[in-house]
Amino acid sequence: MGVAKNIIYICSILLLLNFDSLAAENKITFKEISVGDQDAPIKIEIYSSLTCPHCANFHKKIYPKIKKEYVDNNLALIVFKDFPLDIAALNASKLLQCVDNNQKLPLLNVLYEKQNIWAEAKDIESINSNLLNIVQKFGLDKNYTISCINNSHIEDSILNSRIDASKKYEINSTPTIIINGKKVEGPINFKSLKKIIEKII
Repeated sequence: MGVAKNIIYICSILLLLNFDSLAAENKITFKEISVGDQDAPIKIEIYSSLTCPHCANFHKKIYPKIKKEYVDNNLALIVFKDFPLDIAALNASKLLQCVDNNQKLPLLNVLYEKQNIWAEAKDIESINSNLLNIVQKFGLDKNYTISCINNSHIEDSILNSRIDASKKYEINSTPTIIINGKKVEGPINFKSLKKIIEKII
């Protein structure tokens, strides 16, 4: 009888620990990545998909110029917005939400820098495996990475944000740039964005 009670007690503890773990996962707060002064006169929202080559090119070549000229001078705030175009991009966006806040931008940089490595695998299982190798360097172990990818709370937050953006700005391609609430039409390059920003300043 004593042994049976002990077994029941141990099983109860394990169940509680499991529920606590699931609760902790669901408490992950959706937080967008931003760079710059929150009170800056210019707010630049970048809607992008982590598997989009044009988005990677923008992040690597155009974003640094905007940051140097406007963000570093407290003239602009940049907000990175998730707009996943496929399941691979969605999973990568989920993982961005699971790292510590101070690791989000560094991970975003790596995901774009190594996009041609992790995103071009033959199937989603291979892509997830590639993502696992990347995020391990940012403090996520295998089990937590898997639980993050399967976290419906994070997924709903990302997809609902995407739906809202589609309705509000009629976004149909990435990257899409919004400056002070207005969608940028035409070519997306530093020269065209600089022209818009300078008119506001």
